[in-house]
Amino acid sequence: MNIVTLVGRLTKSPEVKTTQSQKEYCSFSIAVDRKFKNANGEREADFINCVAWNQQAKLLGQYFQKGSRIGIVGSLQTRNYENSEGKKIYVTEVSVEAIEFIDSKKDETPKAPPIAEPAFYPAMEDDTSLPFDL
Repeated sequence: MNIVTLVGRLTKSPEVKTTQSQKEYCSFSIAVDRKFKNANGEREADFINCVAWNQQAKLLGQYFQKGSRIGIVGSLQTRNYENSEGKKIYVTEVSVEAIEFIDSKKDETPKAPPIAEPAFYPAMEDDTSLPFDL
């Protein structure tokens, strides 16, 4: 089982990019506070690299900025590539499957996504055609 759930703050404003095959993606990192304090009594954070694709990437670019608190669910993935100097580079990151807006930095106005209109059933002529029991 490979499931990652994190809540943290974006370390910089997300930028949506496009691959050569025209898929939108967004690489970003979040600072996740540790549960304990260090020897100096200070709380430390881990900086986790993440990548979101398609709709999640678009939402990140539209509604999130540096310092936004975000919740993500995804899976851990590893990959490698050869850089321009011929050295093999290894990358470990969270492949994001779902995101949730938690809040923004305290000194900024949140840019929450718009709320969807509630769904209503059309008016029925009699009680026998209702899509649920009374």
